[in-house]
Amino acid sequence: MQEITDLDRRLLRLLQNDPTLSTAALADAAGLSTAACWRRLERLEKGRVIEGRKIHIDPRALGYEVEVFLRITLDKTAGNAFDLFIAAAREIPEVRLIQTLLGRVDIRMDVIARDLAHYQEIYKERILALPNISDIEALMLVSELKNSESLPL
Repeated sequence: MQEITDLDRRLLRLLQNDPTLSTAALADAAGLSTAACWRRLERLEKGRVIEGRKIHIDPRALGYEVEVFLRITLDKTAGNAFDLFIAAAREIPEVRLIQTLLGRVDIRMDVIARDLAHYQEIYKERILALPNISDIEALMLVSELKNSESLPL
């Protein structure tokens, strides 16, 4: 693991708050020269502390009004149950997130849809067709009170 200094943490906090900052603006905000800032960023990228900068697109702005979280238990008696399920689930464009878990639930998936009718179509035609499903629990998002990818630095 790469050693992270207080100055590195300051740079990371600034980037978390505004990933569009130029190196010069970031250097100015952190009290560094542009060259020193660039070298630190380069080191953090090579060490995979920084893995890129993202753009966030609001799904609602594109007409996706429904978000459902699925908790799925797989029939693990079938050979390659996880591999077959995950490969098929990755092919569904409305599935935004697939996570494997330890515990009673094996998979957590986030699904978006334009409306309830669209979700019902996705669920009936594509989700239920996924292999090796033993049980599904659906949780529909009502409101989002906090959503942060920021780390406490």
